[in-house]
Amino acid sequence: MRITSPALPRLKAGILAFAAVAGLVAAAPAMAQIKIGVTISSTGPAASLGIPEKNAIALLPREIGGKKVDYIILDDASDTNTTVTNTRKLIAEEKVDAIIGSTTTPNSLAMVDVIGEGKTPTISLASSNRIIEPMDANRAWMFKTPQTDTMMATAIAQHMSDNGVKTMGFIGFSDALGENFLIEVSKFAELKKIKVIAVERFSRTDTSVTGQVLKVVGARPDAVVIGGFGTPAALPVKALVERGYKGPIYHNHGVANSDFLRVCGKDCDGTFLATGPVMVPAQLPESNPTRKAALDFSKKYEAIHGAGSVAAFASYAWDAGLLLQRAIPEALKKAQPGTPEFRSALRDALEGIKDLPTTNGIVNMSAKDHLGLDARARVMVQIRNGGWRYLP
Repeated sequence: MRITSPALPRLKAGILAFAAVAGLVAAAPAMAQIKIGVTISSTGPAASLGIPEKNAIALLPREIGGKKVDYIILDDASDTNTTVTNTRKLIAEEKVDAIIGSTTTPNSLAMVDVIGEGKTPTISLASSNRIIEPMDANRAWMFKTPQTDTMMATAIAQHMSDNGVKTMGFIGFSDALGENFLIEVSKFAELKKIKVIAVERFSRTDTSVTGQVLKVVGARPDAVVIGGFGTPAALPVKALVERGYKGPIYHNHGVANSDFLRVCGKDCDGTFLATGPVMVPAQLPESNPTRKAALDFSKKYEAIHGAGSVAAFASYAWDAGLLLQRAIPEALKKAQPGTPEFRSALRDALEGIKDLPTTNGIVNMSAKDHLGLDARARVMVQIRNGGWRYLP
């Protein structure tokens, strides 16, 4: 049948329209956006850590390597079960290319098996070595930005030794974070000939630790180490001061935020902690390799949230973004977002990061090290007049 001339333009238009649609479909993988899942504790006992993290996520770039980046943020309410549910949702329903989270050690440990099953690269914002060690098939997909408990425990033990401490007491959370920090600080204290003479635990939801503090004070330790995070970690400090304890008090790095300072108030004045350089960037020497990155982030964050608002956990979320900004362009050379191949390439690219300045140190990843930080990632500070004072 011959096609008449009036029908011919319509047919050509239809063919061209079909070709255009087909071209869009074919190009879809190349145009796919990158989806980053986030599960953090913006409510619950760890909210003083999770809220700064959420604030930092809001500052991350919305385009990397020429691709639009969509951040899907879920609140795990400081609960391990909710964290697992969020993780499964991000992987199975949202089909994310990577995950940032969670906030705390127990929550991050609860994610490990799910992450391994889903083969989705994940950057934890929690401290424990156990999140990435020992390396196995599941932890091959887990990375982290905070300094490990080992790094901070060695700094605390050294400071105690340098200041003549011979005995110490410990009051920490009755969970994975508290237990792991106790193990690490005890190990390095003993290497410095410091004897652990009292150990007490408390729940992050407790409203009183009087009984535990009485036992620790009764043992008469030269120093007390508190293994907790966020505002709940202020409780034993206030109780120690109330009971007249005069020895030095040390915190782990989970208290480095302004909410902790607000809640603890004058009772924390004079206490010590090991933390990241980002908490005192302007006080660092010009030669410190982290100073510039830490100052840049501090200025961005405080421009929105006010002077003195920078928190260590905000910087951990920011550093996770820096890792992704380095790794995503490399992964895009091998595969497109939304595919198992891209997730695998992104995992490999994260593992291959070298000499990346972050707010907390210089990152050099490897197949055996999914943190990549060294001793440059920690400093000792003292709380003075409601602020952080760098101790050279």
